[in-house]
Amino acid sequence: MISRMMRTSAEQRRRFEGLERAALERHQMERLAQLWDTVLPANRFYAEKLAGRSAPPASLDELAELPFTSKEDLLLGETENHLPANLTYPPDKYVHFHQTSGTHGRAMPVLDTADDWQWWIDTWQYVLDAANITEADRAMMAFSFGPFIGFWTAHDAVAARGAMVVPGGGSTTLARLGLIQRTHVTSLFCTPTYALYMARVAAENAIRPAALDVRTVVVAGEPGGSVEAVRKRIEDAWGARVVDHSGASEVGPWGYADSAGRGLRVIESEFIAEFLSVETGKPATDGELAHLVLTTLGRCGCPVIRYRTGDLVRPSWQTDGPNRFVLLEGGVLGRADDMLIVRGVNIFPSALDQILHGFPEVVEYRITATRKNELDQLSVEVEDRLDQPERIASELLLRLGLKVEVNSVPLGSLPRSEGKGRRFVDRRDD
Repeated sequence: MISRMMRTSAEQRRRFEGLERAALERHQMERLAQLWDTVLPANRFYAEKLAGRSAPPASLDELAELPFTSKEDLLLGETENHLPANLTYPPDKYVHFHQTSGTHGRAMPVLDTADDWQWWIDTWQYVLDAANITEADRAMMAFSFGPFIGFWTAHDAVAARGAMVVPGGGSTTLARLGLIQRTHVTSLFCTPTYALYMARVAAENAIRPAALDVRTVVVAGEPGGSVEAVRKRIEDAWGARVVDHSGASEVGPWGYADSAGRGLRVIESEFIAEFLSVETGKPATDGELAHLVLTTLGRCGCPVIRYRTGDLVRPSWQTDGPNRFVLLEGGVLGRADDMLIVRGVNIFPSALDQILHGFPEVVEYRITATRKNELDQLSVEVEDRLDQPERIASELLLRLGLKVEVNSVPLGSLPRSEGKGRRFVDRRDD
C-alpha cells in the first residue's frame, strides 16, 4: 500500500529535466512568486530581511539583488524556544522536527509542515528515478533514525513508490547485514563511509556482499558517491551500482546522480541554483570553481532564499542529452571552510579521498589540517595492511605536487561512523 500520494509523476519529472533554459527560468519565477506570496509577510525572518521588496523578483537577475541567507543568520535568529528563525507559521502547524548534523558548527533545529514533508517526498523521486527504484524493490535504511534528517525522507519516499522499506535503526552492522540477507534487500541507503565499513564487516564474518541481492547503493551525507575511486570501491565490494544524492536539513534534497556518472544534477524544478566564482565573487562561468547558493521553491513552512550552502562545485550547463538540469562535475567538491591552501595549492578533502581510496590495502584514514606561521599544513594517518606509508606519501607528492606527512596507525584504531565520516580534522584555529 502506498503511504502517501505523490504529486509528481515520472513523466512530469522527465519533462522538467528536458526544459530549455528559458522555459525552466519561467517555471522557476512562477514558483518563486507563489512562495513569495505565501511566505510574506507571515515569515518574520524574511519580512525583515526583504523589507522594502513588495513584489517578487521577475528574473534571476532581480533575484541576485536580494541579500544572502547564511546558516549564521538562521542560528542567530533562533527563538528562545529553540525554534528555527525562518518559520512561516505558528509552531503547532509543524509535524516534523529535525536538526542539522552539527558537522560544521552548532546543530540547528529545522521544522516541516505536512505539506513541506510531502514536498521532500516528491523531490526525492528524482533520486529514486536515478536509482531505478520500483515497487519490486526492498530498501534497507542503514542509519540511526535520530534527529538528523539522514534518510528519514528517503524512507517515506521509497514507501510512497510502493516498495518495501527495511529500517536498520538501532541495529549493529552485523545485524543489518543479517536483515539484508533474510529480507533479500535490493537497495541499500547509507553514507559512502558506512557502505565501505559494512562491506568490511561482512568480509570479516564470511559474508560476500557481492553475493547478496543488493543491486543499488544510494549514498548521501559525504562527497564520496561522486568521487570515482570511492564509488568504484563501493561498487566492487557490493557488486552494485552506486547512486549519489545531495541535500541538507535546512534546504532539502537538491541533487541526484547524473546518469553517466559525471557528478550531480541540481533539481532545478524545485530549486534555483546560483554559482558564485570563488575567484571573483561574480556569477561563475562553465566549469569554474564556485560557491553554491540555493533557493527553495516548494518548502513554504521553513524556506530559504539565496542560501549560501557552503558547498564548492563546478557547474556545467550542457545542453546535449535529455537532461538539461545543471550538472555539477564531480559532485560536491568540498566545503568552503574545508578548503586548504597548502604552499599555494588549493586542496579539498575529496581530492585526498580520491587518492587514498586508490590503495586497496588502506582500511581507514584521517586527514588533519594545522596552521604554522600562517601557512596550512597537512598530515595523514592511515590504517595500512602493508604498513608502507612512504608509497602513499609518494603518490600524494606525484598527484598533488606536495610533500605530505603520512603515518601508519594500528588497524582498527581510527574512528568509524554510520553517519557523516569524520576523516577530516581541522585544527587550523587551535
